[in-house]
Amino acid sequence: MDQNPLGSEKISTLLKSFAVPSITATLVGSLYNIVDQIFIGQGVGYLGNAATNVSYPFSTICLAIALLIGIGSASRFSVFLGKGERERGAMIVGNGISLMVLAGMLYMAAGELFLTPLLKLFGATKEVLPYAERYAGIILLGMPLLIFTNGVSSLIRADGKPKYSMLCMVAGAIVNTILDPVFIFGFHWGITGAALATVFGQMLSFAMAFRYLWRFGHIRLERKCFRPNLKESLGTMYIGISSSLNQIAITLVQVVLNNSLTCYGAASEYGSEIPLAACGIVMKTNAILLSVIVGLSQGMQPIVGYNFGAGKYDRVKGAYLLTIRWNLVVSAAGFMLFQLFPRQIVRIFGDGEPLYFSFAVLFMRIFLFMVIINGVQVISSSFFSSIGRPLKGLVLSMTRQVFFLIPLILILPLWFGILGVLLAGPIADLTAFLVSVVLVGKELGFLSTGARLRKSGK
Repeated sequence: MDQNPLGSEKISTLLKSFAVPSITATLVGSLYNIVDQIFIGQGVGYLGNAATNVSYPFSTICLAIALLIGIGSASRFSVFLGKGERERGAMIVGNGISLMVLAGMLYMAAGELFLTPLLKLFGATKEVLPYAERYAGIILLGMPLLIFTNGVSSLIRADGKPKYSMLCMVAGAIVNTILDPVFIFGFHWGITGAALATVFGQMLSFAMAFRYLWRFGHIRLERKCFRPNLKESLGTMYIGISSSLNQIAITLVQVVLNNSLTCYGAASEYGSEIPLAACGIVMKTNAILLSVIVGLSQGMQPIVGYNFGAGKYDRVKGAYLLTIRWNLVVSAAGFMLFQLFPRQIVRIFGDGEPLYFSFAVLFMRIFLFMVIINGVQVISSSFFSSIGRPLKGLVLSMTRQVFFLIPLILILPLWFGILGVLLAGPIADLTAFLVSVVLVGKELGFLSTGARLRKSGK
């Protein structure tokens, strides 16, 4: 009998034990931005909300780097644990950690150096730019900490300690939530205070993740493990590329979306700033739902990776299908909230003029209309990465954002104006879902065949 519970424990029990902490951790990660958005909206106004929106691509790029290294390392780590090759697993983990540190420092330096031109590229208008420069200039200081924490959290989950991974993120979010009102309203630091609160929270999360480097249960990290290894680095990035590019695609969508809303908003009754501020609220609200879906996929990853490495294909298939079922339940709940209570959700982020609320409600209802099936593409992409099929994962990562959504955002407004920008969302969601069903259906068929052959001894 397999001594590792990943290979023998009931799938539903495993998914619960891994997914719940992962969901909590990813929710907490989303709350960093949500909490800032709420307090900034109440203390600064909708121009502050617009500033956090145009600064958001810095965070999505940061997460893309963390996923490239963290998910890539964790997936390979799980597979080699399944094969019983612990020493190779230790080398993968150590090399991944070295990559996180190097990438984090380089990213922070590049962001600070090109801060203003990047914010303009991300869609900042003249009115929004001063707020965005103050906010983004500070949060960039915490990006190396965020890359390390998110990357190591994936490794901690793969090591079988999802609860500790969750605690790393929760502790920082609690600090951020406490300091936000103190800095914004108590010290009257405005948007600068919100950024400082975020960085202080990230410092605590980083410290807790760093502490785990001496606590891995299945491997022992030695000094030699941290020496950069080109072969291991390329192998890690090859596996993590699909998850990473999915985030890069989200960044591209955000940039195109911001600029399209600014352009077509100026030609409408809403003006340039209202659509920009409303977009930030809608996208970050949807990020809460996506964080649950990403948490489910991260909880699935070690189960799928280990059992695929061990040749237990029935368990691989079962873990994927169970994750999809739970995703549909969560997405259905999100759909109901977005369609029935959009005005109440928008009010959480502060007051504004009637046109602001009118557009924000319209944006939420139309752009997120097909959100009920959106998670299938996210989970399927992660599934392919977990079983060593990164090219298929890459294709799925690109379907919604790059192949469908960006072209639709650029084309539909030519006929429908700013309404066309909103219609692009549900159309892209539907087409990406159909592609996911086709690709995953074929892969599950291969796994079923492999399981039958393995049972027959062929």
